[in-house]
Amino acid sequence: MPTKSAKKPVAVQESVPKQANVKSVEECGISKLTPEALSLMADFFKVLSEVSRLQIVCSLKTGAKNVTEIIEETGLGQANVSKHLKMLTQAGVVAREQRGVCVYYRIANPFLFELCDLVCDVLTIQVEQHSQQLQQLSQLRQSR
Repeated sequence: MPTKSAKKPVAVQESVPKQANVKSVEECGISKLTPEALSLMADFFKVLSEVSRLQIVCSLKTGAKNVTEIIEETGLGQANVSKHLKMLTQAGVVAREQRGVCVYYRIANPFLFELCDLVCDVLTIQVEQHSQQLQQLSQLRQSR
């Protein structure tokens, strides 16, 4: 009977590198926020939790656009784009400006892209760790 390897997969938390630009909970002050402030924060993230709205945000990364330009770039329908732009505007994510007869939309605060980049970095690390864990499991299986 073959012996099983003593190696265990590395837990995701153990291999997350400490990034210099990522603040701890204590450093960013989130632990001191009131429930009302946390509710506002949750609402902000809820607005960004829909794929179509993220497509619109990505479309606006290159600058202000009108609804037609957003539709062309995202492939979303007009009613859908208008609905999501209204939500993004109400949440303060997108700013609306009238230029003659056209309305143009732009990102209200460019920090949003830094936030998206940070999320992408975290997801990349998670995918890499998951891949490493799968490789370890595969090696364990092959060593049987």
